[in-house]
Amino acid sequence: MQQTFKFIHPMKIAIGNDHAGTEYKFAIINMLQQQGYEILNFGTDTDDSVDYPDYIHPVAEAVEKKEVDLGIILCGSGNGAAITANKHQGVRAALCWNKELVELARLHNDANILSLPARFISKYQALEYVETFLKTPFEGGRHNRRIGKIPVK
Repeated sequence: MQQTFKFIHPMKIAIGNDHAGTEYKFAIINMLQQQGYEILNFGTDTDDSVDYPDYIHPVAEAVEKKEVDLGIILCGSGNGAAITANKHQGVRAALCWNKELVELARLHNDANILSLPARFISKYQALEYVETFLKTPFEGGRHNRRIGKIPVK
């Protein structure tokens, strides 16, 4: 049995990216603002080469401190962004490259940050995955126990 969705629309979303994700980030922001979401943009706004941790840590910190409901991060492979974000307590960043992974990240892992590999998916896919991420609720149940075992004590 699925739980009801815990977020009340409009949500506040943090987004961060390196140079590889700039074009997709603007498309995502545009889509989300049209739907009434509040966006905090921590990413670079140019294609000039930058270091992804400088733009991913602020997203993860905003999620960690519960200043935002969810985060979206982008880099070339999505790996560096996810690794960086997951250094923060309470962050569950999921690297996703298809819709099923996005759904499972929310349903089973209560992922609170979506990491997208900008060089491996299309802009259309990125938008679809963000929509799926925001609309898929956490299933709860047995998954609560598992998520509770993630933090190092």
